[in-house]
Amino acid sequence: MKKILLTLGAAFLLTAGAYAQGGLGYGIKAGVNLPSYSYGGSDLSDSKSTVNFHVTGYLDAPITSNFYIQPGVSLQGKGAKFADYKIGESTYELKQNTMWLEVPVNFVLKFPTAGEGKIFVGAGPYVSFGLSGKNKFDRTNGDGTTTLSDREFKFGKDETLKGTDFGVNFLAGYQLGSGISINAGYGLGLTNIAGSKFIGSGDVKNRVWSVGIGFGI
Repeated sequence: MKKILLTLGAAFLLTAGAYAQGGLGYGIKAGVNLPSYSYGGSDLSDSKSTVNFHVTGYLDAPITSNFYIQPGVSLQGKGAKFADYKIGESTYELKQNTMWLEVPVNFVLKFPTAGEGKIFVGAGPYVSFGLSGKNKFDRTNGDGTTTLSDREFKFGKDETLKGTDFGVNFLAGYQLGSGISINAGYGLGLTNIAGSKFIGSGDVKNRVWSVGIGFGI
């Protein structure tokens, strides 16, 4: 965690230096998330992906002609879907949706192509803070009847999920000369986010595949 915070701080200092020298760009991107959870030593099976979204604003700070630092602020929808877990005589399917405020800093390499476009690849740390969460239950009772219910939950050490997550993002894509980009990414959570009221036991970590489009200048 300390290494991630130090990396974030160093990246913002380099970005400030790029701003002072001119040439600082910025952009926005949005798209679809396919989030799930990874378990370690849990009595639950691996979760299935659900569907959510992301919106990110970022700065594009050139350090060299091909190397850029991109700090940003992002709304990231995450969560997972669990099927066929049992409590007593009832069988549950649970979809958990969460929304996080994420602060990523990506280190990006850009490679010019034959036209005016560029291929880019990158990676970098993030820290995120839980904003909201909701559980959607589909319960099948022992007599075959079903019950549907929604329940919002809070973030915190003694709640369903802890309120802070650290991890690493990976990204790749293609940017046209017009500034429009197509991108894909993967978010690898490194923090055990399971609170004391989370179903099951063991470590729980965010995993997010994403695709989207963006525009930068």
